[in-house]
Amino acid sequence: MISLKKYLEESPTQRIRRGKIDAGDLLPVALAAYCSTLREMASAGVDACPILGEELKRGLGKIDDRISAATSSEDLAAAERDIQAQLREWGRGTASHYRQKADEVKEILLVMARTAEGVGERDQRCASQITEVTGRLEKMATLEDLSQIRTSLKKSATELKTSIERMTAEGKAAIEKLKTEVTRYQTRLEEAERVASSDALTGLRNRLWAENYIERRIGSAAPFCIVIADIDEFKQVNDEHGHPAGDELLQQFSTEMQSACRPKGMVARWGGDEFMVLLDCNFNEAQAQIQRLKDWVCGNYTIHGRSGPEKLKVDASFGLAEREANETAKSLLARADADMYAQKAASRARR
Repeated sequence: MISLKKYLEESPTQRIRRGKIDAGDLLPVALAAYCSTLREMASAGVDACPILGEELKRGLGKIDDRISAATSSEDLAAAERDIQAQLREWGRGTASHYRQKADEVKEILLVMARTAEGVGERDQRCASQITEVTGRLEKMATLEDLSQIRTSLKKSATELKTSIERMTAEGKAAIEKLKTEVTRYQTRLEEAERVASSDALTGLRNRLWAENYIERRIGSAAPFCIVIADIDEFKQVNDEHGHPAGDELLQQFSTEMQSACRPKGMVARWGGDEFMVLLDCNFNEAQAQIQRLKDWVCGNYTIHGRSGPEKLKVDASFGLAEREANETAKSLLARADADMYAQKAASRARR
């Protein structure tokens, strides 16, 4: 894709010389085409890896809105950087997800193949022993000496019993081994699912997992509240100190959020610098929890910027909504998000 920042900074005359427009400024058309491409990329991401593609789709959708409302080349440049970062994160996550899935399936198939091979060898060995015993029993019909018949019968019975006991023991051992292997790989698959449901940067639950969790909670009668938290002036941190410093701040902030919400609150990274908290309480109790949360997570942080360690004063805005009877998850989240933006606007007005 072309650089929107470069396109915006060019004059119409320069664009005419390059043959990009005939007479007027086609920037609105270019922006519309760019946004359309973003939407197609998001849909392709969902098709390629549904478990990670939904988060990419939501992230690119937000950037789509930002591009549509952009008023300067700096806005578009920031949007482009965020697009590149989201695509890189999605690409790494998708590759890791499918690589891990492929490895797990391959190992399980190998275990099953080795087990089947072992059972086949055991059955063939025992079958040969049983055939030998049967042949000896058949020959006994021609024996006239009772002592020889008795000896042969005793020997054959002993060998037959030994073969059957060995088959039983080896069968049990093979089954136990298979159970152990299946349990081990089931644990690893569960761990792979946990990784897929976690945010790669912060280690918190990701948005897709959190949305499913909210749907499950709606099915119960217990009251709960949703909190949407957004770090104030986070874009300025990225612009002044670089994206690695911004990532470091997100990691530190998410750690503080998780510590402050234990044990009754569930914290997830909602996207960008937004976090979602589910609190198992009513509205009044949640308000007190939010004040405690703000006191805990807001304050001084130290990050490593372009010129070394930097101390930052970090604040955040918190939106709260209690789930009402028969309310959908979408409506509940929208109310919490609206309250967060109202709190942020009030905070700006007080400065």
